[in-house]
Amino acid sequence: MRFHVRPTASPLIGSIRVPGDKSISHRAVLFSAMAEGTSRITGVLDSADVRSTISAVSALGAVVEIVAEEPDGLTLLVHGWGCDGPVEPVGSIDCGNSGTTIRLLMGVLAGWGIHAVLTGDESLSRRPMRRVTSPLAEMGARFETAEGGVAPVGISGGALAPADFDLPVASAQVKTALLLAGLRASGTTRVCEPASSRDHTERMLPGFGVPVMRDGLCASVTGPVVPVASDVAVPADPSSAAFLVGAALLVPGSDVTLRAVSLNPTRIGLLRVLARMGADIHVSQGDDVCGEPTGDIRVRFTEKLTATTITAGEVPSLIDEVPLLAIVATAAAGTTRFEGVGELRVKESDRLAAIADGINALCGGAVATEDTLTVTGGHPLVGAALDSLGDHRLAMAFAVAGLVADGETIIDRFEAVDVSYPGFAADIKALLKGSTP
Repeated sequence: MRFHVRPTASPLIGSIRVPGDKSISHRAVLFSAMAEGTSRITGVLDSADVRSTISAVSALGAVVEIVAEEPDGLTLLVHGWGCDGPVEPVGSIDCGNSGTTIRLLMGVLAGWGIHAVLTGDESLSRRPMRRVTSPLAEMGARFETAEGGVAPVGISGGALAPADFDLPVASAQVKTALLLAGLRASGTTRVCEPASSRDHTERMLPGFGVPVMRDGLCASVTGPVVPVASDVAVPADPSSAAFLVGAALLVPGSDVTLRAVSLNPTRIGLLRVLARMGADIHVSQGDDVCGEPTGDIRVRFTEKLTATTITAGEVPSLIDEVPLLAIVATAAAGTTRFEGVGELRVKESDRLAAIADGINALCGGAVATEDTLTVTGGHPLVGAALDSLGDHRLAMAFAVAGLVADGETIIDRFEAVDVSYPGFAADIKALLKGSTP
């Protein structure tokens, strides 16, 4: 699908709730499938990635009922497999484009005596899996992968030994896979990271009756333990909200409020960086939802932004927002530098190269190295023909750029937004008309 964007003469005005958090939606579905009993989940993101997780747990024996499809998300009843464990699937399990689905499933299945083959689309089949299969193999699971350690991944689970892990790179997906495997091991499994990564797993598991011990950058669980059913409400996704934040900052006259967004400290690095760049952003604290702090984010057009340096230690809290933040940096005075962003080379695309190429095609100034990105502001953007490479975050970042670039911006493979934010274009249109609910 080809998407056309032109600079807008209208500001973005209104109050809106973006879809449910993708990371929390994945975990809520997976943990409910593992649990003894029936869980009710509200606000589940209705996207291609989360649908992959729903299909996967269904193939493994959980019963998932979609009882409502609302603008704020799906309401699900999930009847878990509990003590009986997952059933051996008939055929392979297609994880689509979802790295979260395939990597977390490895941890879920590692401790059960069944065999499963996990596959994905062309993009997912290029993404590295050894970072999960290698430590899980140390615990006792057996894996077969395609050449290069990529999908399809065959897993044969069984009895697991607990272990201590010091991860070389902070990764919520790897950490979660190891902790979920630890639920089946006899003893304590401990995972330590060099920096903070998303902690949704640590926040959510206690609600399913699984204690999680936390000590600085380490988290541990003691097995064997079976989760028990729980009711979960999924807050709005800060990574999806980021694109509307960026659009409001860049389009003159804009004033947008994003409601009930997760304000998890491991997810709002973008807001902290934008604050020091001078962005006009106000955050109002709301209720805790699903163990997550939430609140409203009000964003107003900011004419003068100042460049900054994003350190490697900050990157885990804004890794998904780097493409959008790079677009915002094109409007900042000076040169913005992103350090320690090599992880972006193994996302849905080589995001690091792609965002630099896209900014340069738009007549901005960007340079990517193996592990850094620099963006020089002050170059007025000019519309261009761009390819999302099938990457949802690139598609939305390029669309935001198109709202302020001179001339027309054309984005190929824009359907990629369905992975995380199917209603993105419609929400932008509603804000431009000031007709949001």
